[in-house]
Amino acid sequence: MIYVIGHKSPDLDSIVAAISYADLKNKLAGTDIYKPARAGEVNKETEHVLKKFGFSIPEGLKSLSGKQVVLVDHNEEAHSLEGIDKGEILEVLDHHKINFFHEEALEFKSLPWGSTSTIIAKEYFDRNIEMDKNLAAIMLSAVLSDTVITKSSTCTDMDRQIIEKLSEKAEIADWHEFGKENFKINSSVNDLSAREVLEYDYKNYDFKSGKFFIDQFLTVDSSDLEKREDELMAEMEKFKKEGGYHSVILFITDIIKEGSKFLIVSDEMEKIEEAFSTKTEEGKVYLEGIISRKKEVVPNLTKAFDK
Repeated sequence: MIYVIGHKSPDLDSIVAAISYADLKNKLAGTDIYKPARAGEVNKETEHVLKKFGFSIPEGLKSLSGKQVVLVDHNEEAHSLEGIDKGEILEVLDHHKINFFHEEALEFKSLPWGSTSTIIAKEYFDRNIEMDKNLAAIMLSAVLSDTVITKSSTCTDMDRQIIEKLSEKAEIADWHEFGKENFKINSSVNDLSAREVLEYDYKNYDFKSGKFFIDQFLTVDSSDLEKREDELMAEMEKFKKEGGYHSVILFITDIIKEGSKFLIVSDEMEKIEEAFSTKTEEGKVYLEGIISRKKEVVPNLTKAFDK
């Protein structure tokens, strides 16, 4: 068995990439040895999309030790499931920055597109591989989610082309409204604890200044989270101490307003303020136009803290 698996704290693109790439690999090889897997619990958006279109949540793995794996939607060890150093990596398919070292030759493909599912969908179309409407629908959902319905600075012309092709294949007339409906699932946070909000879609980054925890929460209505900011900040203080982090950052992105509210707990708040050319008030600040963690948040922090 070869497991196709995405990053820890999986988002929709990570899960859909595992499902769709395992399907593509099996169809190309005429086998059933590729199996989608996940590196953590799925979020509400992912659960909703999979259930709506008749897909099961992939098997959850605790470790990659002793397993043959294909990594999708990530390549950095810090984002991989535990035991990656004791597993056998056969292939990597990603759309993030490359921070990868491996002693043996393998197939590595990384393209600067807005979604890993865009890369996979293009493979289906280019190779004329069968894709039913439900698979097209979850892939469309993933591309729209990762590109924030094309509003993110990560969205490319290729993403837009693939969105059109997938929406036609999935028989979805208004992909913009379809994407917005999926994001609405995230907007209700009343049943989520502060810790669950904090771990909704996070990534760890090891900079020279220390370890950073960066969580993004995408929503079409940030009002419920605004009411819980003090509760969230208190949880972030605990989380920082428990994990030995230099900084813990939660940014809540309102896709309608096209901006993000940042909640920050850091050893060097002034340096973070310099990185974003802003001033915080009690560790909080709203930044208009900031939507992408990959393009607009991490690069600024890298310049400031990874020298």
